[in-house]
Amino acid sequence: MTIGLARSRLVALAVATTLSITGAMTVASTEAAAAAGVEDEGADCAVPGLPDAGSLPTVSRLPDPFTKLNGTRIATRADWRCRRQEIKKLAEKFVYGEKPPKPSSVTGTVSRTGISVNVSHNGRSSSFSASVDLPSGTGPFPAVVVLGGLGADTATIKAAGAAVINYDPLAVGREGTPRNNKQGAFYSVYGASSGTGVLAAWAWGVSRIIDVIEQSGGSILRADATGVTGCSRYGKGAFVAGAFDQRIALTMPVESGSGGVAAFRSIPGESGAQPLSSTYSEQPWLGDAFSSFTGSPGRLPVDTHSVVGMIAPRGLFIMDNPHIDWLAARSASVGALGGAEVYKALGAGGNITYWSAVQDGTHCATRSEWRTPLQQNIQRFLLNTGSYTGSMRIASNKSGNLAEWRDWTTPTLTDGGGDTSPPTAPAGLAASATTSTGTTLTWTASTDDNGVAGYDILRAPGATGGTFTQAGTSATPSYTDTGLTPSATYRYQVRARDAAGNASPVSNTVQITTQPGTSTGTCTATGTVQTQWPTGYVIQPLTITNTGTSTITSWTVTFTLPAGHTLSGSWNGTVTTSGQTVTIRNAAHNGTIAAGAGNSSAGFQVTRPNGDTYVPSGYTCT
Repeated sequence: MTIGLARSRLVALAVATTLSITGAMTVASTEAAAAAGVEDEGADCAVPGLPDAGSLPTVSRLPDPFTKLNGTRIATRADWRCRRQEIKKLAEKFVYGEKPPKPSSVTGTVSRTGISVNVSHNGRSSSFSASVDLPSGTGPFPAVVVLGGLGADTATIKAAGAAVINYDPLAVGREGTPRNNKQGAFYSVYGASSGTGVLAAWAWGVSRIIDVIEQSGGSILRADATGVTGCSRYGKGAFVAGAFDQRIALTMPVESGSGGVAAFRSIPGESGAQPLSSTYSEQPWLGDAFSSFTGSPGRLPVDTHSVVGMIAPRGLFIMDNPHIDWLAARSASVGALGGAEVYKALGAGGNITYWSAVQDGTHCATRSEWRTPLQQNIQRFLLNTGSYTGSMRIASNKSGNLAEWRDWTTPTLTDGGGDTSPPTAPAGLAASATTSTGTTLTWTASTDDNGVAGYDILRAPGATGGTFTQAGTSATPSYTDTGLTPSATYRYQVRARDAAGNASPVSNTVQITTQPGTSTGTCTATGTVQTQWPTGYVIQPLTITNTGTSTITSWTVTFTLPAGHTLSGSWNGTVTTSGQTVTIRNAAHNGTIAAGAGNSSAGFQVTRPNGDTYVPSGYTCT
């Protein structure tokens, strides 16, 4: 039953811990943690062979998040980066299924009302969209992705100064499907029989939205200030999204229950909590491999406290409901308390809040107790203002005891042996072999007294303005950037980092303009999904761009509707259809387009089978 550290920088050193007699634990810290510039900072870490499911021992207590797969314990904050990568790989293999990295091509648009996402990888493609609701002001704005229309109070989010991105995760990973025939935009790319559960698929969709925001230039939404929230099943999804994308600055799961924050090992002993077997079988939320652990969670080499730790030191605000047993709030408090130990070890104890001490027991309700801390979390982690300190406000009737669930201690992680000297700046950054969708960067290697660990590649859109964000990392003084937009200008910088996390000054800036894309004539056409619903969608605008050197006086756009889709309306163009092929010719007033200019007046509406998520692609223009 459904009730629904490249490295993150720690910029201060002082940490103070206090305990309140009222049952609310507060960890005060002047630390502030920025989101990373990349989806996965530890992608370059060498992870030793993972164990096989059949060889896993039963461990009744929560696994030590600070002990590496080789049996040694981490000693420095810099060590956490690769230990986190081990936890990520374990969580993918045994719990959620693989969340693939960024596909070979991600394109889309950001407007003041919506975001479109188009993905291509290994010959497969898919698309989805999300609506945008901006707060008052001129922007650019931070934004919170709200899964499925349920999560932290959107009115409070907007009042705090952040935009709301309404994301339908079912378009990316559909519920109600058998595990051998999963559906949605994710599975259109990675296969219907993928072992990845829909929670990881939903998280992948959030990451692709962030990709498009990064590429948009930052005039509407800030690429460096994204949060995510959801309630119930969507709380599970928000939790996984925040854990697996380090660009997310603030993660806010609400009443996520079994399969969410709740510690797997604790659930069987919590009266009334949704059993793991029910969680696994109700929907394909968790990865297929989790099936062998529903009756023996003690065999899991990872638990949710370590997934909480994957979010550290970034902002985390967990909201829970102690009034409905099914939601496993006691087990969630165990997961949160265990994960908070990672935050403490990283000197960021004030960046996590767990709050289940609430009066209203209605599932996914807006609660007055959460309004102020919600505003304060947004201000601190998305707007970089205020000095909010997280706390553990656990309902007395659903309070877990971490001491019963661990036999390990929390280490005092050092700053990496006292190394405070950054590497020298990379020199001689140059670009070559630039195509319509990629370019190759090379530079002179940096030097460091303890050795260079790698390089961060920074990219900004356009010849001027725009924000430099991290496009990737490299262990060598070269990098090939792919997935770029044809006929677009980009600027690049590179910085080096050492094993202690010290970053060098940036290199010189190099600017490139990609080659034009392939065109069948003197114009190109791009369709943007303005809005969609289970049985249809609207493409508006259908943008026609003159790519030639002289004015055109007419244009013709041709595309193919997906199977089962039918055109139900159009405007500012003359339409003919032949089977699934649609041809739109200009109207009398919009056929003339100057060289290099565009026209965005045309559009159309389509009816599709209920639940289908496909939209047209492959537009040609002559």
